[in-house]
Amino acid sequence: MPTVKKPKTTSPPFSTAEIVAAKAAAPARSVRAPRVDWSEGVVTHGGGVVPTVEALRRTRGANKKPAQELVAIRLDREIVGAFRASGPGWQTRISAALKEWLASQPVKRKARSQID
Repeated sequence: MPTVKKPKTTSPPFSTAEIVAAKAAAPARSVRAPRVDWSEGVVTHGGGVVPTVEALRRTRGANKKPAQELVAIRLDREIVGAFRASGPGWQTRISAALKEWLASQPVKRKARSQID
């Protein structure tokens, strides 16, 4: 199979005078380096980049014995609105209110056949 030669460029290269004229016409650039935001910077105490990145990626694993269970329940808008209006921690306060209500109820035991 024959090889095809690349065509030569059709436009001649720029002359030195054209380059100097283009530089003179271009707007002046600031030589100052851009400001760097160091608020998210990490200080390392030796060891290099790899151990630092590994330490930053290290996270806690899944909770083996969670104290709470994730559920979806439907509550009236007034109830949720009142708890949300009281500020952060509103879900914890709903849980405390339910615990308080549960403690005020008499203990009901299920029959053995209903447990299975």
